[in-house]
Amino acid sequence: MPRVLRIINRLNLGGPTYNAAYLTKYLEPEFETLLVAGMKDESEESSEFIVEGLGIKPVFIRDMRREISLKSDWNAFWQLVKIIRDFKPEIVHTHAAKAGTLGRIAAWYCKVPVIVHTFHGHVFHSYFGPLKTNVFKFIERRLSAISSGIIAISELQKHELREIHKVCKSDKTYVVPLGFDLNRFHELNPNIRSDFRRKFYIPDDAVAIGIIGRLVPIKNHSLFLEAFQKVKENCSLNIKAVIVGDGEDRQMLEELCHSKNLKVSTAENPNTDFDVVFTSWIYEVETALAGCDVIALTSLNEGTPVSLIEAQAAGKPIVSTNVGGIANVVIENQTALLSDSQDVESFAQNLKLLVESESLRKSFSDNGWPFVKQKFHFERLVNDVRLVYRDLLGKHN
Repeated sequence: MPRVLRIINRLNLGGPTYNAAYLTKYLEPEFETLLVAGMKDESEESSEFIVEGLGIKPVFIRDMRREISLKSDWNAFWQLVKIIRDFKPEIVHTHAAKAGTLGRIAAWYCKVPVIVHTFHGHVFHSYFGPLKTNVFKFIERRLSAISSGIIAISELQKHELREIHKVCKSDKTYVVPLGFDLNRFHELNPNIRSDFRRKFYIPDDAVAIGIIGRLVPIKNHSLFLEAFQKVKENCSLNIKAVIVGDGEDRQMLEELCHSKNLKVSTAENPNTDFDVVFTSWIYEVETALAGCDVIALTSLNEGTPVSLIEAQAAGKPIVSTNVGGIANVVIENQTALLSDSQDVESFAQNLKLLVESESLRKSFSDNGWPFVKQKFHFERLVNDVRLVYRDLLGKHN
């Protein structure tokens, strides 16, 4: 059987880990796969439990990390070369930027027949200044030239990569949306909601608005808090903000709450009288979804936001900024209300509309599961990638 060496940046919570894990597990027996991973940042939560739960034992490269380091990257490159020479794959498939750079160069150096890269997002806007962004575009164009195939995770991302940023060519580009095991979000025990609310002191009658993800600048939680304050000031209902996750912006966000007279509770220092609760990381994210009534996302840029896919599987209505691939993972005005990035007024209006209309929340809830089940189940993901591999191996032969 053809051997696939799958290389991922790091095992941190998010869509790329699920994608790599399901492909590693379920492409067998047609393909034999070895998963290689770099190291997560200290501020990130580990997702090793995802691969371990599937019985996968990844090979870790200690020198492959998110930040750029000539010494570490050089060492990681030669470790990848050794793994490739030992494993002798017919396909090297890389996921995300760092793995995509080091892994594809190592595969090209070792003359691997088929080299594939998946963009799980990109850094071509909202991350860096113009000079650094153009450097990354130049690098990606060179990497695309040595790649057999490029996988975008949405039609919009494909358009951005090809037409706007011009980092890959149409004859090499495939669209393969992410896939997940969504049944656990849809088939929830009714007691999970009350258990979650009791744990974080959320009253039964409160409308809980959750936002799930890393507390980092690109996620723009400040906009969420500003919009939440506006809704709170103009809404007679009891509303609570539930911030699930952690990261470098945690202290800044707590200080922002205090500056806006929003009372804070945390997992470490719980408070029964609060407006905003910081839960930190929650492994069983389905419990957080069960405990919330509306799910928000305020990112400046996104590839395929896993939290929104999972929210729809759990029957939760969504309020989000309309950036990156978000329009491809929700149905606007049927499962989600969207607003322009950084538009606090529009975001707050959408949030208020869903908070105050139980019937609209119910309508959005009913539309979510049928949509994501058809589009984002992992069996569809595995079959799509299997067809990509067959096509590229056929072209090589």
